[in-house]
Amino acid sequence: MTTAPTRRERLRTATVAEIKDGARRLLRTGGAPAISLRAIARDMGMTAPAIYRYFPSLDALTGALAGDLYDEVRAAVEAARDTAGADPLAQLLDMARAFRRWAVANPDEFTLIMGSRGSGIDAFAAACTDAGHPGARLGATFLRQFTVLWERAPSDAPGGAALERSLAPLRHRHGAVPVEVAYLFLTAWTRLYGLIAMEVFQHLRWAVTDPEPLFEAELASLARQFRSPAPPPKGP
Repeated sequence: MTTAPTRRERLRTATVAEIKDGARRLLRTGGAPAISLRAIARDMGMTAPAIYRYFPSLDALTGALAGDLYDEVRAAVEAARDTAGADPLAQLLDMARAFRRWAVANPDEFTLIMGSRGSGIDAFAAACTDAGHPGARLGATFLRQFTVLWERAPSDAPGGAALERSLAPLRHRHGAVPVEVAYLFLTAWTRLYGLIAMEVFQHLRWAVTDPEPLFEAELASLARQFRSPAPPPKGP
C-alpha cells in the first residue's frame, strides 16, 4: 500500500518543477550562463534565500535539469522504438531519427547536456558511474538494440585486448556488455552524434543545404553493418 503525498510534499514537488521550468526558459534565452537562481526566484516571486531550500546551489539545479532533459530524450527515443514495428533494425533507425528530431527542435537543451562544460554539467557527468544515471539510461536504450542486432548477426570487434581494456568504463556501467556490442554502439554513436552536433551548432551550413539526407545516408551505412537494407527515409 502506498501513501498519498501530503499537501506539503505536493507543494514542494510543484515548486521544484516550477524552478526547473524557469531554468529551462533562461537556458533558451541566453544559454547555460543565463541560468541563475536569483533570476528564477525573482520571476517566481520568491526571495533568493528561499529558493536555496529547494536547490542548494546552481550546480545542483543544472544537474537536475540535465537529468530531466536526458529523460525527455529517452522518452522520445523509446516512443519511436515502440511505434517502429517488430524489426529491431527499423526500431534502431527510428530511434536515431527521434534523437535527431529532439536535438534540432531543442538546440539549447542539446547544447547543455551534450556540448557544454561547467561545474554543474561536469559534476553531473562525473556522477555517471552506474546504470541508474539518466545519461546511462539513455545509452542503455540504444545498447539494448545493438545487442539484439549483434546477436542476430554476430561480428568481431577489431583491436583485441587493447580495445577491450579501453571500453571497460562503458561495459562496467552497462553490465559487462560484450565488447563487440560496445564497439558497434560507440562507433555508431560517434558518427551519428557527430552529424547531429554539427547540425545543431550550425557547422554544416557551408557544406549542405539540408542535413537530413546526409543523416539518412549515415543511417543506411549503419544498416548495412547489420546485413540488412535500410528502410526508405520517412517523409516529414
